[in-house]
Amino acid sequence: MISERIKPLVAGNSVIRAMFEEGKKMAEERGAENVFDFSIGNPNVPAPEAINRAMKEILDGEDPVKVHGYMSNAGFPETRKAVADNLNERFGTAFTEKNVIMTVGAGSALNVLLKTILDPGSEVIVFAPYFVEYDSYIGNYGGVRVMVQTSEEKGFLPDGKALVKAVTEKTRAVVINNPNNPTGVIYPEETIMEIAEVLREKEAEFGHPIYLVSDEPYRELAYGGRQVPFLTKYYNDTVVGYSYSKSLSLPGERIGYVLIPDESDGADEFIDAATIANRVSGCVNAPSLIQLAIGRCADLTCDISYYEDNAKLIYEGLTALGFSCVKPQGAFYLWVKAPGGDDKAFSQAAKKYGILMVPGTSFAGPGYVRISYCVARETIERALPEFKKLAEEVM
Repeated sequence: MISERIKPLVAGNSVIRAMFEEGKKMAEERGAENVFDFSIGNPNVPAPEAINRAMKEILDGEDPVKVHGYMSNAGFPETRKAVADNLNERFGTAFTEKNVIMTVGAGSALNVLLKTILDPGSEVIVFAPYFVEYDSYIGNYGGVRVMVQTSEEKGFLPDGKALVKAVTEKTRAVVINNPNNPTGVIYPEETIMEIAEVLREKEAEFGHPIYLVSDEPYRELAYGGRQVPFLTKYYNDTVVGYSYSKSLSLPGERIGYVLIPDESDGADEFIDAATIANRVSGCVNAPSLIQLAIGRCADLTCDISYYEDNAKLIYEGLTALGFSCVKPQGAFYLWVKAPGGDDKAFSQAAKKYGILMVPGTSFAGPGYVRISYCVARETIERALPEFKKLAEEVM
């Protein structure tokens, strides 16, 4: 007997994960060389050697009781300080270790933040298309997801006027994902400033904080010299969930952090509550070994040229075939308009050619599909002839 609350989640199991599993079965049946899996954001770039070296040095040289033992639920002080120092150097902020809580990736970070601020019935605004798991994260704590649609005509950027209409007295948070999954769009400074102004006005109107939750697993993946605005500089009640999964190719290590600035409403109480939320969520604390490694490697950056080259290859390849695509600005996703407008039918047709991509309906973006190009370069090169066959069928 399973709970009534979990049944809808079972019925609506993540299409992304389902496709990932389907891809493995297809590889067994057809041969891995005949399957082109663009479904999941699983980086093909190896983690930096410095991470591996740090982990080996920690295991060989540190006190094993410390390495494998409990620490503060917020994480090792030296790791949190290293994270804060890195942010201060890059963004001109003044964080200390107090402002940082190490978490089990960005998913855990968002859950910690939402658990801390939501009561049953609290509303959380998201901009569609959006990462599919937000609905579950919000629902975990009795929150209500409120969707604000973006459009191709406006570059899939949030619109301040639409946000004004969506905010109510029950609004407790607005979630921003920048660079955006699934569109690959970067929300520029003027968009962030517009959102911040709306929220300041609504905070004054309703007399309570409305938090801007910045979901930042792709912050370092910005192309062509573009800058990703660091949101705490624009709006006091900003809180951040970060992950090293994409920036350092560590998705399986599940390491990230929550950042709560001193400027946010009731910051000290918020930090204490979030630290407890981190513990009672079942994670207790972020894994110790990778925490210590991040403490030594907080200044590492990824080589975004690999993803940028992949983006160029697949964008130019598909547009040359006649597909309409949003040119990627960041992250590692290509947002493609489904010929005929039926994203599910288009995704199904692609499977005949061994191509796996995710229908945009899964991201509240019907009529499009998402292609994750954080794959081996050869995968894209070998897939393009199959995309040509697909184009001949559907266009």
